[in-house]
Amino acid sequence: MTRLTEFAPAKINLSLHVGPPKENGRHDLISLISFADTKTADILSAVPASHFSLAVDGPYAQQSGPAKDNLVLKAARAMNDALDGNAPPLAFRLQKNLPCAAGIGGGSADAGAALRLIVRAHGGDRVQALAETIAPLLGGDVLACLIGLPGFMTGEGEIFEPVLSVPRLPAVLVNSGIECPTGPVFNAYDEVAPQTIPEHPPLPDNRTATRAFLTWLNENTRNSLESPAMSMHPEITKTLAELQALPGVRVLRMSGSGATCFALFETYDAAEGAATRLQAQHPDWWVRATLLGDA
Repeated sequence: MTRLTEFAPAKINLSLHVGPPKENGRHDLISLISFADTKTADILSAVPASHFSLAVDGPYAQQSGPAKDNLVLKAARAMNDALDGNAPPLAFRLQKNLPCAAGIGGGSADAGAALRLIVRAHGGDRVQALAETIAPLLGGDVLACLIGLPGFMTGEGEIFEPVLSVPRLPAVLVNSGIECPTGPVFNAYDEVAPQTIPEHPPLPDNRTATRAFLTWLNENTRNSLESPAMSMHPEITKTLAELQALPGVRVLRMSGSGATCFALFETYDAAEGAATRLQAQHPDWWVRATLLGDA
């Protein structure tokens, strides 16, 4: 085996309906997710080695914390245990291009990429099945990031059902540079959480047409964590206001537990023009135009 490489694209919660806290402190949710293209992704590569290791570089390497605590190595160790110590040892290198604690599943995407690399290095349907079993144990987004298709996350995030008939959506992703850890946002949400999970409507019949899909998304769905996150981080409110001022915006929302926000457009040209304009206004912000779809 020579060097293997996998992209770990940003995960975007097009919708996120969250229920009340359960006895275990976690929450049931219903979330329609999609993925950025490979230009908006971390990049994970691996070569054969005597043992598992991880080196991290890229613009957000320092934000990602100690390598020993990284989800890439946790995924590798879990697969090795499941394979009775017979997983092929790999030296991973992670190019960290996505901001951390940003609501776009960066760590989960990296773990999903690590699982895919081990499946490719080892081979076999059994190993793929093991990866899909292990993924939910690593985090709520990891199974979705392993599969890399648009779809619905349910349960506590451990259940994923791909949806193949949604359009690719032109988008601008924006992070103003703040970190927004998940735990405190959920704690703030718990203070105002409803008694039951907010209803999530079924996908529209005309789901492949971009304009109709954007209208449905805007009128029928939400991100339940948006208001709690905004109350803790006024920068999110500012980011959303800046996005709202861009021409051609059809849907405006925060992803996950924040702090990345996104705007959806009808055409990629509109999204690219909006991203260029916003980056010129805020050169210190992370701004990306992308097409949301499969990974």
